[in-house]
Amino acid sequence: MQETPKLPIVAVIGGTGELGSGLVRLWSKAGYPIVIGSRSREKAEAAARDVHGLGVRGEDNRGAARAADIVVLSVPFSNHDAIVEEIKSDVAGKIVVDAVVPLVPPKVAVVQLPAAGSPALVAQRAFGPGTRVIAAFHSVGAKKLRNGEKADCDVLVFGDDATAKGLVIGLAGVVATRGIDGGALANSVAAEALTSVLIAINRHYRIAGAGIRITGIPAQ
Repeated sequence: MQETPKLPIVAVIGGTGELGSGLVRLWSKAGYPIVIGSRSREKAEAAARDVHGLGVRGEDNRGAARAADIVVLSVPFSNHDAIVEEIKSDVAGKIVVDAVVPLVPPKVAVVQLPAAGSPALVAQRAFGPGTRVIAAFHSVGAKKLRNGEKADCDVLVFGDDATAKGLVIGLAGVVATRGIDGGALANSVAAEALTSVLIAINRHYRIAGAGIRITGIPAQ
């Protein structure tokens, strides 16, 4: 009998936040072992108990990064660079998925690209070539995920490593309609900027889940 492939352990740094907690809920439901990371281990452990799922536990940020095969960054932009530095020694050789959007309050519905460029590119430079950074999940609305439902949108996935990108596209298919290969990591700046546009659409039309769909690609 052929053995079922073992699913990778996924750490969600910022797994107590809006998007992070939704990703945790859907991935754990699909059977992925999950480690929630937070600056406070106690807060992460409490969030893990709230999920009511098997294979979900809480750690501080470094503990979560050490325990995982794939590390997802879902933190406020203002904390991004500090957390990248904090976990740098714990993600060598791993896949890091950067979902951080450069939102600058109070004008979060206005595109404000940082001088340093895409947060994902900042992370790749900091981690070095031994860590494979993939950018994804920027424009996924958290509300449906927190209710245990898949988001009704496509997820653009960017990266320079085809194997790592393929794994993240698989994760995207668990939480949304499907993952779409958006090309090189440098292209991630487009999705990061698009998030502010979607926030503006949400506000104008008084909805909560504006997303994107890529046409012309046959359904899998």
